[in-house]
Amino acid sequence: MRLVATCVLLFLALPLRAQVQDESPAPARTYALLPENDDWSFLADPSLQSDLWDPIKYIPLDCQACYVSFGGEVRQAFEKVGNDNWGKQPYMNAFLLQRYMLHSDWHLGENFRIFMELKSGLEDFRAGGPRPIDEKRLAFEAAFVEIGNTHKKNWAILRLGRQELNYGSGRLVSVREGPNVRQSFDGAKIRAKAGEWYVDAWAVRPDLDRFGFFDNAPDHTTAFWGVYATRPWRRRVSFDTYYLGLNHELPTPAGSRPYTYNRGTAPETRHNLAARLWRPPATNESAWDFDYEGAWQFGSFGADGIRAWTFASDTGYSFPNVPLKPRISVKADISSGDNPSSHWLGTFSPFFPIGNYFGVLADTGPGPVNFIDVHPRLQTQFPHGVSISTDLVAQWRESLTDGVYAVPGFLLVAADGSRARFVGYRPGVEARWQIDRHAWIQADYGVFFAGDFLKQASPGRNINYMEFWVGYKF
Repeated sequence: MRLVATCVLLFLALPLRAQVQDESPAPARTYALLPENDDWSFLADPSLQSDLWDPIKYIPLDCQACYVSFGGEVRQAFEKVGNDNWGKQPYMNAFLLQRYMLHSDWHLGENFRIFMELKSGLEDFRAGGPRPIDEKRLAFEAAFVEIGNTHKKNWAILRLGRQELNYGSGRLVSVREGPNVRQSFDGAKIRAKAGEWYVDAWAVRPDLDRFGFFDNAPDHTTAFWGVYATRPWRRRVSFDTYYLGLNHELPTPAGSRPYTYNRGTAPETRHNLAARLWRPPATNESAWDFDYEGAWQFGSFGADGIRAWTFASDTGYSFPNVPLKPRISVKADISSGDNPSSHWLGTFSPFFPIGNYFGVLADTGPGPVNFIDVHPRLQTQFPHGVSISTDLVAQWRESLTDGVYAVPGFLLVAADGSRARFVGYRPGVEARWQIDRHAWIQADYGVFFAGDFLKQASPGRNINYMEFWVGYKF
């Protein structure tokens, strides 16, 4: 019934919106990944209100510079996974995922703001029941107050409460957009601008998603803090540099991320120093784009130390002025693995990474830990908002004495004495129809063909993955 209601809302809203737009074309507007970053203050001019949802995007309040904005998202997904974890679950698992989110953004003068966002993630029909990333009946994804304003050359803002964190490419800090339930944190953050630099500093604890109603709580065994700074450079090139710190104690509460590596489990304190140089894909002329990022990690793991590292690259070339506007790109990444005979844990930790790091395998298959990969990709854009992306990922182990890990960083397949380096390869395809700025439909398909290591250390069956999505934002 929820899926039917979503489709009815989607297709009924489209003609209404189109009719209003014909009368008064609206300015170009998009929805940010974090809805807290949407700015609807321009709708204070009634002549600019042209969209179906504009009446709730800017509602003036009875004070100077005061208004409230409402919005939300409905997303339905059908997911089908065969031979999950390369055959440790040797069956076809098909299930339905539903996401409902609703937020309100209260601007109470120029220096005070309250933002709240509710989330509801539901799962049906999955063999084995829902995972923590699948289901959360009802909870606050965000609920924070913000003091300060950005209407100055240099500024600083204090944020307190539950909030989302998403930085850079999302390789180490992201909102976990692909899975059904997004990641949130409880704590404090300072946002600031100084000259050309934008700097965020935070101290938080990850939010534990339990399956009930408003029963989430901060994970008191895990502390996460950091500083992220970014600035534009020249010729559309930008530079990021950041420090991340994480402390994890034992025992681990239910729902918390398990910090278990091939060598075992122990309390962990990890520090991360990193830099990123990037240039986004071109939209008006043929040009190169790139995203290069390197990180060094150190700290302690039980009685041992930590020495880990990673380097990631994404180099592409766009042809926006030719048919289908293709972009050809190649990712080449490497992250360190462990040698259990040493007194230094060498396994790189991705902290809170983006869910679909390896393309369409959003919540199954390998993650960016102890790996070497080459990842060519071709993206094309067809008329009427249709785009198709095809790619191929080939993966090897960086260390032959460490295993293969999931996207969040927990161990999937132990090394088990295997000396094989090749993990496998995955061809995949993603087709998306962006119907308008509100509605979209997407289909993903991929097969992870097991390589020599997986055939030696696990059942070694090929993972088959398919997902169909429909979404609507307002």
